[in-house]
Amino acid sequence: MYENILIATDGSEKSEESVSEGLDLSEPLGVHVHAMYVVETEATYILTVGLGDDKMEEYEEYGEEVVTDVVDRAADRGLDGTGVVRTGNVATEIVEYAENNDMDLIVMGKQGRGAINKYIGSTAEKVARMSDVPVTIVGAGAK
Repeated sequence: MYENILIATDGSEKSEESVSEGLDLSEPLGVHVHAMYVVETEATYILTVGLGDDKMEEYEEYGEEVVTDVVDRAADRGLDGTGVVRTGNVATEIVEYAENNDMDLIVMGKQGRGAINKYIGSTAEKVARMSDVPVTIVGAGAK
């Protein structure tokens, strides 16, 4: 059925629920877990102020820590895992990785909706609209 599941996370407390759910789905299937963190480089506020090399390196190091934690947790469950850190537009990077690497499912969290997101949609909604790969969006109270 499934061979590869992509767990997209930003490392926040809110995304912990989706990471746990992704690992819970993966374990009985014995799939390969791909943990992904994307450093946003295309948001308007970032394009306006810019990201220096030091700040970019800091975000990438944080992303490595986040995906390593998920891969380690997958290994604790007897699963193989791959950690991926990308830079760019979050939704686009998730969809492109999933489609280019034969993912069978994308699991990600539903974040709180701020004033702007109320009108343009959350990252999870964008991924669900853009992706040909099925997307499971985990919200508060999923368990």
